[in-house]
Amino acid sequence: MSLGARIAWDDTVLPFQLDQSDIRGRVARLDGVLDRVLEQHDYPAQIEALVAEMALLTALIGQTVKLRWKLSLQVRGDGPARLIATDYYAPTEEGAPGRVRAWASFDESRLEEGAEPYSLIGKGYFAILIDQGQGTAPYQGITPITGDSLASCAETYFAQSEQLPTRFSLSFGKSTEPGRGESWRAGGVMLQKMPKASPFANPEGGSGEGGLLEAADILDEDEGESWRRANILLDTVDELELIGPSLSPTELLVRLFHEEEPRVFDAQPVQFGCTCSEAKVRQSLSIYSAKDITHMTTDEGIVTADCQFCGSHYEFAPNTLGFEATEGPDAKGAGEDKAAGGRAGGRA
Repeated sequence: MSLGARIAWDDTVLPFQLDQSDIRGRVARLDGVLDRVLEQHDYPAQIEALVAEMALLTALIGQTVKLRWKLSLQVRGDGPARLIATDYYAPTEEGAPGRVRAWASFDESRLEEGAEPYSLIGKGYFAILIDQGQGTAPYQGITPITGDSLASCAETYFAQSEQLPTRFSLSFGKSTEPGRGESWRAGGVMLQKMPKASPFANPEGGSGEGGLLEAADILDEDEGESWRRANILLDTVDELELIGPSLSPTELLVRLFHEEEPRVFDAQPVQFGCTCSEAKVRQSLSIYSAKDITHMTTDEGIVTADCQFCGSHYEFAPNTLGFEATEGPDAKGAGEDKAAGGRAGGRA
C-alpha cells in the first residue's frame, strides 16, 4: 500500500454491515488523535494505556450513535486510576470530522509497578452519557466495572443497559516507523447485533458476572448462531492487522468476514478537539458570589482555571466573575484574561 493510501485511513472510523448476519460494525484507526490526546499530559505508561483504550472505544461508540452534540464515557474506580473521562463531539456538518478528547485523574503514589493497567481501576462503574444539546435531557447509563478490560465494560454496558450484543477487538500502543519516530497507533473493530424483535432477557438476571446480561441472554437461537459465527471470525484478527500500516480497513473486513458479505459506508474522519473557552469558564463561575470568587483569587490578584483535556490556562480579573460582578469581561483589568498552553489543573 502506498504512503498516501495509508495516511488516508489514519484517524478514521469506517462503518460497515454484515448483510448475512444482520450485524453492524465499525473499524477505527487512530494515530494523530492519540498523540494529541496524550501529549497534553505526562501520564505514567499504565495510565496512558487506559486513556488510549478509552479514546479508541469513544471513537467507535460515538460514530454509532445518532448524535447531534456530545457522547461522553466515564470510568470511576476506587483504585489508583480514579477517573478516566472522554468526549466525542459529533461533526458540525456533512464531511466534517468528529472530535475526541480525553483525560485521567490518578493517585501516582498508589501505582504499582508492573501491575496490569486495568487492575488499577479497582471497583467502580462505567458510564455513558449522551447529550443532544440545548433543549434536551441528557441520557446516562451506568454498569459496574467488570471483566478484564475497558472494552469488556463497554460490552457489558450495551448488553445490560441497551440489550444490544456488542463485541470489541482492540489494539493500541506506541510504534516506530521510518521517518516518523515514535508515535501512538490504535485500531479496533466493533460488532453489534441488531435484534429483529424486542429483547426477551430473563427478568431474574443474566449469565454474566454478578448476574449481568450477556449476548446469550438476549438472542434467540438463530440470532445467537450468526452472532457466534461473527465473533469466531473476529477472534482470528491479530494486532498487526488492526494497527499496521499495510492493511486498509476495507481489506481487513474482506479478510475477516468475506462470507458474511460486508458492506461499507462512508468513512468518518476524527481529530483531537476541545471545546473549552473563556466564555465557558465564565459561565461555569457565574453561579458564585463575590465572597466565593475572593476565595478563588490567587495572591497575584487573579482567578485561574486550567482545562483538564487540552491544558489551556485561563486568567481572569476577580471583579468580572460571578453573579455579583462589578465589571464586564471587557473592563480594564480584565483584558489580561487569556488562554495559553499549560499543564492541566482544575477542569474548565
